[in-house]
Amino acid sequence: MSNSAVFDENVERYERWFDAHSAVYMSELLALRAFIPVAGKGLEIGVGTGRFAAPLGIETGIDPSLPMGKVAQNRGIEVIKGVAEKLPWQDGTFDYALAVTTICFVDDPVKMMAEAKRVLRPGGLFIVGFVDIASEFGKGYLEKRSTNTFYKVATFFSTDDVKTLMKNAGFQDLQWGQVLFSPINEINQIQPVQQGHGKGSFVVVCGTRP
Repeated sequence: MSNSAVFDENVERYERWFDAHSAVYMSELLALRAFIPVAGKGLEIGVGTGRFAAPLGIETGIDPSLPMGKVAQNRGIEVIKGVAEKLPWQDGTFDYALAVTTICFVDDPVKMMAEAKRVLRPGGLFIVGFVDIASEFGKGYLEKRSTNTFYKVATFFSTDDVKTLMKNAGFQDLQWGQVLFSPINEINQIQPVQQGHGKGSFVVVCGTRP
């Protein structure tokens, strides 16, 4: 994740986004929670400031940004400095792994998928949350890309892109959820999560390691 400098220098701006868009954040959080196992050892890849790991009960995270990781540590997460493409754990260490928008900022999403699969036990789950670039929400991200601190270093993916990456990595039994069905500035209440994909801008896919 060579883009970590952007996050190193903008921790407060990153945090403010969640406070300013609390209904969006909570909608995304609930979409992810639907796929998180009630028990087991979990990892968040690209844990950032722990905004998702902490409320979802994930105790371990990895991130290339030390300033972001320090905030996550203050939220009770054990954070290791590192990248998604080279996870410092043995094969089969975790029961599930989570990556929320991380795929947009890694150097090699194929390696990220392979490493996530490697550190999962057989039957373990990999849960990926991302903004579908083919959605209206995603198209707005593209329009703002050149002027936004974070978007300008991101690579966005469509649902089909992520589906292909998951399947090529060997994940099976893909399950989908979606939320955020209106423009971000119009979302003032938590939105209900729907199954599938194609309507919501924030998409969650959960695959099983064979």
